[in-house]
Amino acid sequence: MRALGGEVVFVGQDFDDAREYCEKQADDHGYRYIHSGNEPMLIAGVGTYALEILETQPDLDVIVVPIGGGSGAAGVCTVAKAVRPSIEVIGVQAEAAPAAHRSWQARALVTAENSTLAEGLATRTAFDLPQQILWRLLDDFVLVSEEALRAATRAMIEKTKNLVEPAGAAALAGVLADPARFADRKVAVICSGGNISPAQLVELWQRQA
Repeated sequence: MRALGGEVVFVGQDFDDAREYCEKQADDHGYRYIHSGNEPMLIAGVGTYALEILETQPDLDVIVVPIGGGSGAAGVCTVAKAVRPSIEVIGVQAEAAPAAHRSWQARALVTAENSTLAEGLATRTAFDLPQQILWRLLDDFVLVSEEALRAATRAMIEKTKNLVEPAGAAALAGVLADPARFADRKVAVICSGGNISPAQLVELWQRQA
């Protein structure tokens, strides 16, 4: 980002600290803040990968998608259910950062602890617009452990040769946690996130050893 001329500001300990800082900057200075969840155009944009998947594989039974703030899953639900109402959409979140999962269960916005290694899923709060969509359209929502995220990340790198971060491997972790559920079904797994550092890669395989 800096090489392209952007100014990068590091604030806080996690995503929500940074988000809250950005929201305040937008309020104070009149900036156009693009919210990570409550942004209709963002949800529409990420939903296009569900459209591309269904154009290529129109007979899918299930799409499994990772959930942090929920914009990706909201986009998938909106598109997939419009194209094929019978398709099942399942969300996967880290059990160490379950705010969106608990909000989906309660049908109300709640906060929760955040201690997951999966940076792309590391939110302490759920967002209204994605949740409104998920409450209506998401078929199921499961949580996976930190070790399941690590195992799925290793498996995806080793077997598919895709350099993926734990958040990007979350959907695969959800499938691997309950293989009988997906047996004999045609399943799409959304891999969303490749921001893994060399240090994280080393730690991933050291823990396995």
